[in-house]
Amino acid sequence: MRSALLALPAILFCGFPAAAQSPSGKPPAQQQAPPPAAPNPSASVPAPRTDDVKSIDSILAALYGVISGPAGERDWDRFRSLFLPQGRLTSATKNPDGSSRVRPMSVEDYAKGARSYFAQHAFYESPIVNRVETFGNVAQVFSSYESRHAPSEAPFARGVNSIQLLYDGSRWWIVSVLWDQERDDNPLPKEFASKSPGDRK
Repeated sequence: MRSALLALPAILFCGFPAAAQSPSGKPPAQQQAPPPAAPNPSASVPAPRTDDVKSIDSILAALYGVISGPAGERDWDRFRSLFLPQGRLTSATKNPDGSSRVRPMSVEDYAKGARSYFAQHAFYESPIVNRVETFGNVAQVFSSYESRHAPSEAPFARGVNSIQLLYDGSRWWIVSVLWDQERDDNPLPKEFASKSPGDRK
């Protein structure tokens, strides 16, 4: 590889005079290369369920639904299908000494880390309030959540997911999920702690 890199300047230097001047002495007409085709993210992720990605509400429901259930395997291909290939999931928490801790993960990182936990533990997460803002083809959702070990139990954790989404003209994609948990020094704001009549599910 290194020898190829060293040879490259010589190739460019030798080739430049011939390319810069035509036999008539006039520079050749400049030809502009077509722009590279935009990558198709759908080609590198599993095919989604159509109903999962048709709207903001449906992709949010799929995100919560796919990770929830009794102890056992989750449908990780369905999970992958919701995210852009470059999608990120990031937890923002605090260490016992009060310092901040941020853990960014790829979609695969999350799936690998959560698989062993879900195999041994029932886990149900559901939204409390989804506050959605959109502009053009992008959306930002602040979604407060409750986590339970069983649907009928009281939640053992609450927090807020900050979810960024993209519409590509045919479907919605999750670009990023960033979350923080409720703590004694970080309670859920009143408007996110319980549903009001106008809130989205």
